[in-house]
Amino acid sequence: MAEIEIYTQRWCPYCARAVSLLTRKGAAFREIDAPHGSPEREEAIRRSGRSTVPQIFVDGATIGGCDELLALERSGKLDAVLTA
Repeated sequence: MAEIEIYTQRWCPYCARAVSLLTRKGAAFREIDAPHGSPEREEAIRRSGRSTVPQIFVDGATIGGCDELLALERSGKLDAVLTA
């Protein structure tokens, strides 16, 4: 199984949607609370080059945010990414 990390913050509907999809897929993931201004958010920005959440990483590589995760699901490619 792939190692999945997702940087999120409370009250973020995109974060909730991404977490929900990963959960429905049965993927094991580590959710990292990364509110604005936190060291965790700075780490997410450094790793992804983006300042928004969620930021999702699979085996250390960024796959983007919620939109990219949903696009992978719509294209039928998400399962392969999650089990790589």
